[in-house]
Amino acid sequence: MGKKTHMVAMLLLLAIFMVACRGSVVSETTTEQTSETKVVTVGFSQLGAESDWRSANTDSMLQALSKENGYNLIYKNGQQKQANQVTALRMFIQQEVDYIVLAPETETGWDFVLQEAKDAGIPVIIVDRRVDVADRSLYTCWVGSDFELEGQKMAAWLHEYTEKAGIASSDLHIVNIQGTIGSSAQIGRTRGLSNAVREYGWDLLAEESGDFTEVRGREVMASFLREYDNINVVYCENDNEAIGAIDAIEAAGKRVGSDIKNGEIMVVSFDGINAQALEYLKQGKISCIAECNPLHGPRVQALIETLESGGTPEKYNYVAETLFSSVPEITSVTIGEETYSVDIVK
Repeated sequence: MGKKTHMVAMLLLLAIFMVACRGSVVSETTTEQTSETKVVTVGFSQLGAESDWRSANTDSMLQALSKENGYNLIYKNGQQKQANQVTALRMFIQQEVDYIVLAPETETGWDFVLQEAKDAGIPVIIVDRRVDVADRSLYTCWVGSDFELEGQKMAAWLHEYTEKAGIASSDLHIVNIQGTIGSSAQIGRTRGLSNAVREYGWDLLAEESGDFTEVRGREVMASFLREYDNINVVYCENDNEAIGAIDAIEAAGKRVGSDIKNGEIMVVSFDGINAQALEYLKQGKISCIAECNPLHGPRVQALIETLESGGTPEKYNYVAETLFSSVPEITSVTIGEETYSVDIVK
């Protein structure tokens, strides 16, 4: 009997060990919930980690869709390649996740894989950038920023600056360091500037993509400085590009700041999440930043909870955002009939 008792104990220990090992197997990043309450399995495809904004966005998602909050999260980093994201989505479909969350690299090229998710009955939530698909029912809802409005706010701020400083529109010589071409942020922010250039008669010297990175921002700005000697405004489509652009401007022996009349080169930017960019804002090296809030995790969690309870969320869910500026004379901007306040940073 003693031997039988010992054998039973050993078998029980082996079974516990095997269950524990099986529960510890994870993919790129996976959180698992083992309680008796319902666990919601979510596949999250992030486009990459090209900027501080993107890293903050990822962290927010991982924290909100955590084991402690009742989620089994499968996270995949697309490494800035749409093909990787399509592969990840197909893997999520095979794993029969409850929801797919997609932060797409570009707007187009998603119709087929999103149709596969719809056919499998898996709701898809789009985060940050949008998708351009023929059938909008292929995704359940979207949450993120109004990128064109961000561009409009920045253009309105630049116009207000020229008015208060007494600078003729034709004396504004702008270069645009764009984001990743084809992304929603790039499309919206570029459009906001382009429309203002036509409306106010600004001189837009050149546009080139900096891919939302500091390295490319520096390279593109150095190229602009070699080609043009009258640049006085640099429109950077995110903070990382702005930091790189400032490095290039100072390396060329030029001054960064808002005093265009006295030869300084003004840098404006988007996001407001990078610590160095915010410090540059305080120092006056960046004159204005249009906020782009990356903390979408709790919003996605709320959307999933609405769906889990049988509700129907709004198709498009916009994040409220502001402008930050180191130029104290401009406290608000107006677009159409809407006035937006400007937070002065000192």
